[in-house]
Amino acid sequence: MSFPLMPKATAVWLIDNTALSFDQIADFCGLHALEVKGIADGDVAQGIKGLDPISNGQLTRDELERCQQDPESRLKISESRSNLPEQKQKKGAKYTPLSKRQERPDAIYWLVRNHPELNDAQVSRLIGTTKPTIQSIRNRDHWNMGSLKPVDPVTLGLCKQLDLDTEVEKAAKRFARQQKKLNKTATPDDVTLMSADTALEPEAPAYEEDKPLPSAVPSDVFGQSPTPESQPAEEEVPSAESVFGNFGTSTDEEN
Repeated sequence: MSFPLMPKATAVWLIDNTALSFDQIADFCGLHALEVKGIADGDVAQGIKGLDPISNGQLTRDELERCQQDPESRLKISESRSNLPEQKQKKGAKYTPLSKRQERPDAIYWLVRNHPELNDAQVSRLIGTTKPTIQSIRNRDHWNMGSLKPVDPVTLGLCKQLDLDTEVEKAAKRFARQQKKLNKTATPDDVTLMSADTALEPEAPAYEEDKPLPSAVPSDVFGQSPTPESQPAEEEVPSAESVFGNFGTSTDEEN
C-alpha cells in the first residue's frame, strides 16, 4: 500500500480539518496510532504545517466523507494522474563518502579473507575501490598491511547485505562451472592404452548361457579301449635248444 508524500504533514491537516479517528489517519499516513495521538496532543510534529491531501490530488472529497461517516472504513489514496518513469540506476564506480574511505582497506581485507572466491571486479563493485588496491591486499604488500583489521563491509555501511549475498552466489556458480569443466577435460590416471597386438587380436566369442553344452562320453575324452580281437597276438618266445642246437651239431661234425 502506498502512503502520502508527506505523511506527518498530511496527518496534521487531517487531525485539524476532519473527524477521522486516529486509527484511520494512522492507516492512511503509515504512522502508528500513538504517534497520531501525539500529533493531536502537540507532543509530536511540532512546527509542521498541515498539507491538504485533497488539493494535491492524493485524496478525493467523496472518499473523505465516506470514511467520516463509517469509522470502520479506511481511506484509499488516489492514483497519480501523471505516470513518472522509473529512475534507472546508473552504472559506474560506486561513490564512497570521504568519512568512510579510510575504512575500505579493512573491508577489502575482510572480503579477501572470508570470501576468496570473489574476483577483483566483484570486490570493486561492493566497496568502490580500485583493482591495484585489492591486489596489494591479496598479496599482503599493502603499505598499511600491518595495521589492517578485517571488518564486515555491511557493518561499515560500505555495501548492503543483499548485494554481498548476490555477489557471493554469483561467485559460487562460477566456481561450480569451472569445476565441471575441469572434470570433463581431465584424464583419469588409471586409464592405460592398449597395445597394438591386443587391439588387433580378435575377440573371443561370447559365451551363450542358454545354449546347452554337448554331452561327452568317456571314449571321446580318453579314446576307445582296446578289445580282445583288436589286441595283437603274443609272439612265441624261442627256446635255448632252438637257438644253440645247430651250433653244437656243426662243431662235433668238424671234429
